[in-house]
Amino acid sequence: MSGSGPEAPQASDAAEVRLQEAERDWEAAKAFYDNLVSKRPRPPKPQHAITVAVSSRALFDLVEERRIFEEQGVEKYVKYQQDNENVTLKPGPAFYFVKALEHVNARLLELYPDDEERFDIVLMTNNHAQVGVRLINSINHYGLTIERFCMTGGKSPIGYLTAYLTNLYLSADSEKVQEAIEAGIASATMFTANKDVAYSDTQLRVAFDGDAVLFSDESEQIVKEQGLDRFFEHEQLNENKPLAQGPLKGFLEDLGKLQKKFYAKNERLNCPIRTFLVTARSAASSGARVLKTLRSWGLEIDEALFLAGAPKGPILVKIRPHIFFDDQMFHIEGAQKLGTIAAHVPYGIAQKYHKSA
Repeated sequence: MSGSGPEAPQASDAAEVRLQEAERDWEAAKAFYDNLVSKRPRPPKPQHAITVAVSSRALFDLVEERRIFEEQGVEKYVKYQQDNENVTLKPGPAFYFVKALEHVNARLLELYPDDEERFDIVLMTNNHAQVGVRLINSINHYGLTIERFCMTGGKSPIGYLTAYLTNLYLSADSEKVQEAIEAGIASATMFTANKDVAYSDTQLRVAFDGDAVLFSDESEQIVKEQGLDRFFEHEQLNENKPLAQGPLKGFLEDLGKLQKKFYAKNERLNCPIRTFLVTARSAASSGARVLKTLRSWGLEIDEALFLAGAPKGPILVKIRPHIFFDDQMFHIEGAQKLGTIAAHVPYGIAQKYHKSA
């Protein structure tokens, strides 16, 4: 222990030096690109951005391509993608969410042209680089601004999420999402809706479940293990004790920061971001703790819907969110059936019961 004292400052100093070097490298690169003339908005600096990493199968419909990969192998898959480079891929489950993020960016750039606090979309995929041309062609076809790619050639891209300073990771691969959640990165598995629904072009609409999504699963554990009556009693006794944070709390916080930038420009009534809490909790018996927790975090939610155990699907049809986050698959499936694009967050005690079922 006696030798640990001097080493800690040295390690800290080395980390600070690396950070300063990275900062200088970024400034040099930015200075170079700033001298180039382009009408395309440049990606924001990663330290300032809200980085949303999206897999190719979440962004585009690659069901047929996936079938070829699984049935015929990687070589046939790559050849098929190369042969179809000029065939535009159809939108996948995360496509309209990404479009809505980019609309928010456009509004932010109008109000804050020199500010870099906005969304940065990264395509994070284990596809081979040879497939990249078709992905680029499809992205350009739809006019998406996705400049950062990470194509890992069959290796898991999860290790790169931290390097890209990822705030949210969306994928169609549940195993990769689970791996990311365990690494402490907000993540969800995307599911395509079973019906076509028209989504807002002017407002990003994001719906969150509460327990095991925005909040920890401590209260859900009581429901599963001790029943509803004990849960109601526990919530009333702990009404003034904030719940611990869940995996998506940080993303709600990110959305809130951007909302306040619009409010500061007197754009509250015209804000292009709207958030929803859609929870199976009852308002009178267990809702106060939820609202007080959000207040203690300094976070606002635009609409809070306490359903007291009623199905979430019909409410979500009215909301029409670009994405709905929930930790329980039966809520995901119910939302899907009625046309909502849902994202499963594999966190908390509900996963134990889902796997056993």
